[in-house]
Amino acid sequence: MKVAVIGGGPGGLYTAALLKRQDPGHQVTLWERNAPDDTFGFGVVLSDETLGGIESADPVVHRALSEEYVRWDDIDVVHRGRVLTSGGHGFAALGRRRLLEILHERCRALGVTLHFSAEAPPAAELARSHDLVVAADGVHSRTRDAHRDAFRPTLTTHRCRYIWLAADFALDAFRFELAETEHGLMQLHGYPFSPHASTVIVEMREEVWRRAGLDRCDEAASIEQCGKYFADFLGGRPLRSNHSAWTAFRTVVNERWSHGNTVLLGDAAHTAHFSIGSGTKLAVEDALALTAHLADRPTVAEALAAYEAERGPVVASTQRAARASLEWFENLAVHVDQPPRRFAFNLLTRSRRVTHDNLRLRDADFVAAVEREAGIPPGTPPMFTPFRLRGLTLRNRVVVSPMDMYCAVDGTPDDFHLVHLGARALGGAGLVMTEMVCVSPQGRITPGCTGLYAPEHEDAWRRVTDFVHTRAPGTAIGVQLGHSGRKGSTRLMWEGIDQPLPDGNWPLVAASPLPYRPGVNQTPKALNGPELADIREQFVRSARSAARAGFDLLELHCAHGYLLSGFLSPLTNRRDDAYGGDLEGRLRYPLEVFDAVRAVWPAERPMTVRISATDWAAGGTTADDAVTVARAFADHGADAIDVSTGQVVPDEKPAYGRSYQTPFADRIRHEVGVPVVAVGAISSWDDVNSLILAGRADLCALARPHLYDPNWTLHAAADQGYTGPGAPWPQPYRAGSRKPPTGRTV
Repeated sequence: MKVAVIGGGPGGLYTAALLKRQDPGHQVTLWERNAPDDTFGFGVVLSDETLGGIESADPVVHRALSEEYVRWDDIDVVHRGRVLTSGGHGFAALGRRRLLEILHERCRALGVTLHFSAEAPPAAELARSHDLVVAADGVHSRTRDAHRDAFRPTLTTHRCRYIWLAADFALDAFRFELAETEHGLMQLHGYPFSPHASTVIVEMREEVWRRAGLDRCDEAASIEQCGKYFADFLGGRPLRSNHSAWTAFRTVVNERWSHGNTVLLGDAAHTAHFSIGSGTKLAVEDALALTAHLADRPTVAEALAAYEAERGPVVASTQRAARASLEWFENLAVHVDQPPRRFAFNLLTRSRRVTHDNLRLRDADFVAAVEREAGIPPGTPPMFTPFRLRGLTLRNRVVVSPMDMYCAVDGTPDDFHLVHLGARALGGAGLVMTEMVCVSPQGRITPGCTGLYAPEHEDAWRRVTDFVHTRAPGTAIGVQLGHSGRKGSTRLMWEGIDQPLPDGNWPLVAASPLPYRPGVNQTPKALNGPELADIREQFVRSARSAARAGFDLLELHCAHGYLLSGFLSPLTNRRDDAYGGDLEGRLRYPLEVFDAVRAVWPAERPMTVRISATDWAAGGTTADDAVTVARAFADHGADAIDVSTGQVVPDEKPAYGRSYQTPFADRIRHEVGVPVVAVGAISSWDDVNSLILAGRADLCALARPHLYDPNWTLHAAADQGYTGPGAPWPQPYRAGSRKPPTGRTV
């Protein structure tokens, strides 16, 4: 093949070397716009996995790297002068300039043609004269920009400013340190990259950067100021720079990585925040995958498709973790007042890739110290500690999340609901929630939704709560009250989610006359004053009925685009009266309903509110709005906020991923000072332990895991060897409290 490589960073150089090594007959030419000794960073971190791939693909490069990189195991977190060390992590790093030199030497030895201080011809021109064009031209890729219609990139600029510097002494650990200045919080990320030098990255929120006057500083002044902010760390030793400038991190995502015979690689294709690792690591792994598929596939087109199919999911996962880490540092002020060890644990688990169990394997003593500081009894996983809400004490932190079952007849729950909720109560959760229970026939989502608006409903629910209280003592059961609003009168989920009924539709009401899906769902009537009062009274009647039915907790459903949520979101509330306009106006009716329900709900029983913390749509509810909404409900007496997201408008674009909604709960918990329930793709007991111990949530609600396994909580206890009061097995089930053997061992 005749191959053109645009960009002489590590990814481009390594791709060129690997292709030439695979087949000396390949003609490989690389263009780099900078001089060979120009580089704009200092240290590069590589994982053992990446180094293993390099060793397998090119032992010569691996041997050269092995002679250069430094290794260390510890992470030091410095919190208000106190150094907290966690070990067992395993890092390797070397100088970026030395890495480039090694790759230059390897390319020349193999016969790659290198052009430095030379702009590459446009990718479209190269594509006509070459079999393959590898665009490794970085975050500001000209190739990507020239073919935006093909690659469809999304570039997101974030809220912190940072600068890459170096210090001429070697740290003995990865170091995170804070400076609490008069301008605001600043953070330092540092790590060694040679026996005599360390990378030092200083980062802070944009507004802190401006208040400190760093936006007006040149390179020398920036170094001087950073040295002052972290003087104790430096101990009088200077920082140095290398064409260093303040910048804001940009996340690059491309819908496609190839266009004809042109393919993106490294930062041109994707970026991941430096706080979880190295962009060089991702670029090198791209090179390994791309060259392997080019060797294995009969055509370039098939190789490029296989490369993207392999790397796409891996990079997407990395970017989700990187975004979680980035946002944690953006919101550092939320966490800084935590106790020292909990703060350190929170920092170490911020990306969700390092978890409670994983960290315990790396450094059991560190995790034990965090648990002691949090007051967790020895041998007790964090998820099995009790939690008190008003007069109700939950024996553990697991909640069976509300899940619509669509199995009621005229609003009445039947034997299915008894078995469904009863089984999960027997399964060990601290709190079992009903599905959304509707306050009127017109407030149902579907004909199969349950209600609490008729005497027979109360009797049927009493049967469920009696079972839970007598057969699963210690488990609490809560009811979620709601009204469907504009999302009502639809088919059962498995018959067509959000689709109107083929016949028998009932009229809908909402904050504003906006259909959920124009042309599909009916246009609701905008509620007037008397109608608002009537629905408020429906909530009150249902709450009284729920109290008589024996529920331990009541949750008001103000999320997911249903009636009360429709008042909160600016996308669904276009009213010009007292119940619309700014957020204060949009809050008015949901708060009126909350106050009316709280007034009749027994004083000793807790009341929570579920909210959508973001609409995941332009112009909708934001995370800042969610803090205001949560604070308003807390001020009115909500005992906890159940923090969900989205489902308000059909054109939402959620950032899905493991535990993807928990940052919203975390922020509300710390800024408002109210207990929170975290939800959203929390799927393992390790996730629950991590979130509780880090202080990001007080309770964790899980839905699908409880559909897969009604005994999820008991099995989590068994898996962890826990037999304490947080997860007692029901007497008839105790003989099965150990996992059955699956085979013979000798």
